Amino acid sequence: MANPAAIRAQARALIALAPGLLVASMTACSCTPAADTIYIHGVLYTLAGEAPRSVEDEPTATALAVRGGRIVAVGSDADVRRLAGRGTRIRDLEGATVVPGLVDAHLHIQSLGRSLREVNLVGTRSYDEVIERVRARAAETPPGEWVSGRGWDQNDWPEQRFPDHAALSAAIPDRPVYLRRVDGHAALVNARALELAGLTARTPDPPGGRIERRPDGSPAGVLVDRACDLVSSRIPAPSAAERRTRLRMALDHCAALGLTGVHDAGASGAEMDDARALLAAGELRLRLYAMLGATQETDGGTGGSLLEHGPQPFDSTLHLAARTVKLVADGALGSRGAALLAPYSDAPGERGLLQYDLDAFLAIARPLHQAGFQLATHAIGDAANRLVLDAYETLERENPRPGARHRIEHAQVISPDDIGRFAALGVLPSMQPTHCTSDMPWAGARLGPERLQGAYAWRALRQTGVMLPAGSDAPVEDASPFLGIYAALTRQDLQGQPEGGWAPEQRLSRSEAMRAFTSWAAFASFTEADLGTLEVGKLADFTVLDRDVMRVAPSDIPATQVLLTVVGGVVVHEAAGRAIDSSSP
Repeated sequence: MANPAAIRAQARALIALAPGLLVASMTACSCTPAADTIYIHGVLYTLAGEAPRSVEDEPTATALAVRGGRIVAVGSDADVRRLAGRGTRIRDLEGATVVPGLVDAHLHIQSLGRSLREVNLVGTRSYDEVIERVRARAAETPPGEWVSGRGWDQNDWPEQRFPDHAALSAAIPDRPVYLRRVDGHAALVNARALELAGLTARTPDPPGGRIERRPDGSPAGVLVDRACDLVSSRIPAPSAAERRTRLRMALDHCAALGLTGVHDAGASGAEMDDARALLAAGELRLRLYAMLGATQETDGGTGGSLLEHGPQPFDSTLHLAARTVKLVADGALGSRGAALLAPYSDAPGERGLLQYDLDAFLAIARPLHQAGFQLATHAIGDAANRLVLDAYETLERENPRPGARHRIEHAQVISPDDIGRFAALGVLPSMQPTHCTSDMPWAGARLGPERLQGAYAWRALRQTGVMLPAGSDAPVEDASPFLGIYAALTRQDLQGQPEGGWAPEQRLSRSEAMRAFTSWAAFASFTEADLGTLEVGKLADFTVLDRDVMRVAPSDIPATQVLLTVVGGVVVHEAAGRAIDSSSP
């Protein structure tokens, strides 16, 4: 394998002599090893350096060469072709666009795989439609087995309120049903599931959770946050074979969307063992940056606790890492579980569900910080974000770790007083642009106009100098990075509404949006030296697209098709019927 340090040093020496040329030096020398593969006739955006003011200033090239899984040349067709040898494969991009490998900085890989195998409720426009989809699946399910689904959102229904289980129970009386809301922070269950879990009017709300109730106090069928565990704990755990099938399906799905890596927001020990098994078998084709659940033991056969194992940086191939721990500070905005400093505008008696006070949070986070873990904490409401920032500030004061790169996942609603604290503390706001465009029809009712000023505040955060690694939160949202890029640019739905965008002053530029899914995501996983841009010496992770996403009309971006997804020089996805021609030199 090519020596990346030597390649980078070689490139720096050449650039010092000819700044506009990015081809590795001595390419014309016969002693230089030939490239394994050369890609020519493309439109390559390297995304090197800071985001420029104009896309016109983005550094571009037309060709790149790969050897030993790393990029050994980036430049013009003529210059890069000098690295061709007898065994070099040359692939003609025929004008296709190439960007650094796209990375989703926050999704749930096992849940995504599970969603591909259960009832899909995304986009349902009524409770009746939910019931019909579940009824069809129940008819195919053996008696007594659980029927699971995900994706319903009462905000999309004519009556925007939580449903009662009566209609669902009447339609499916003999099989337990468990249907997760689109955000994963609430669940709808039927009478059979309530019966199996022993939930009655006398069952108290658990700490950090809420049971929606009828006037007589009996469970209405919707469970919020930790109340979901009262029923989900009764569902038989999937076998290792089923988990690994889900993992393979999810990774293949991501590769087809152009993703070369994902940050898995909350992996159990068993799921880590699944990933290691796929890695050992050569089947973990994408880069998986895992966030381990803070309260979970590594229970998949490895034994011991998080602290005993310590942070696990990427393996030598940069395919698997577990150096981050995921915590959860509150719930979701859609189910009014997000913890707010003041009551909800549309529910004056509610402030959401804060999962910890500061002392309890620090009791968990302090030893993890001291052990060298990166912390990534789910926080949506302004109260939760403030608590986490307070905790991170305390940890850094007690035990300084300037390069910790702690993260707040979502950071959706932030008090204006706290926006500048991210940069001051070196905390990364890991955000999901499509949450904004999904939530904008009703977020104003939840928050009121004053709090909206700190909601999904991408530009306000960027002005402080922080990077915003971006993701999808799939399966909460669609995993397509192009939907996220479009949302970041426009703050509009797919019909182009509202005109001009929702709070358009918070939009990102096209260059920033692309970096959010590439180099900023690499920084968030400590891999910026090897990933995130198309530069000599870096790993050959890139995505080939059917259109120039940096220049087409924003409305054209969501329909972008992926022609190739390449990880470490290896093609992990190629579009059917759109093969890129290849030949020998």
